[in-house]
Amino acid sequence: MDLGSTVAPARLKVFVYGTLKPGQCNYDRYCGHAVVNQQVAIVYGQLFDLPFGYPALTPGPGVVHGVVLEFADNNVLTQLDELEDYDPQRPIGQNEYVRVLVKTFSLQHQPLGEAWAYQMPLEQAKRFGGVRLPHGYWQGR
Repeated sequence: MDLGSTVAPARLKVFVYGTLKPGQCNYDRYCGHAVVNQQVAIVYGQLFDLPFGYPALTPGPGVVHGVVLEFADNNVLTQLDELEDYDPQRPIGQNEYVRVLVKTFSLQHQPLGEAWAYQMPLEQAKRFGGVRLPHGYWQGR
């Protein structure tokens, strides 16, 4: 399983595809106050709708739609890590998600650079009862 790089980009950028997207339930609480720029984007991978009310990005073929959020304050990552049940000190298998760098692209597939994203191993998404969203877009409930 390729979980990507763990080196931070020059300015904090996070690719969000679920409850952290603008207009979704966690955006205002975790992101809205700190976002300095946002851009609609895609990443390559698969998207699963989990029965818990949020999605999971996994490695694999396909396109996942979301938004790259840019933050002026790197401390936002601490709050996002808590929300996503990710602790870099724990073994990967004890985290719900793993924070990795992903290559982001415009809707026309032009490179936008790297951003952090919270990714779940494919086996875990399936074990949780996730349903693949072949169109790669999660709309919430």
